[in-house]
Amino acid sequence: MATSSPTARDASRTSEPARRVVRAAVTAQPLVVDEHAGLVGDRAAGAVVTFSGVVRDHDHGRHVLDLEYVGHPSAADVLARVVARVTAACDVDAVAVSHRLGRLAIGDCALAVAVSAAHRAEAFEACARLVDEVKEHLPVWKQQHFGDGTSEWVDCP
Repeated sequence: MATSSPTARDASRTSEPARRVVRAAVTAQPLVVDEHAGLVGDRAAGAVVTFSGVVRDHDHGRHVLDLEYVGHPSAADVLARVVARVTAACDVDAVAVSHRLGRLAIGDCALAVAVSAAHRAEAFEACARLVDEVKEHLPVWKQQHFGDGTSEWVDCP
């Protein structure tokens, strides 16, 4: 049932997917996934799928205390382009995506994504694609701080 082509037509719909980007933000403010879900609500949506990328307390067998995200000055523009491209390619009504910068504690949300679509398959597919594309293209790097007093940069060129 999933249709990822903008030319495919869902016969159950009465209108084309809106494909609206309601938020694409890089911010130092705490992220709330429920807020993102509220932003994507749409009368045509039968599904709202969310993703919360949270800071965990371990990485490769090491105890993580916290981490810090640092973004390139172009990060907001890159995120806007990535979100627009994925939104245009998927049968979704609305998307909201935010990535946090700065020091984050265990359990804090680093990436919030919400997608609304007519059906769950399209919403899940678009949400997963957004997460993958953001992780691949967003110029944001993290420094992990470990329990033994050391730290390391991850995915930093």
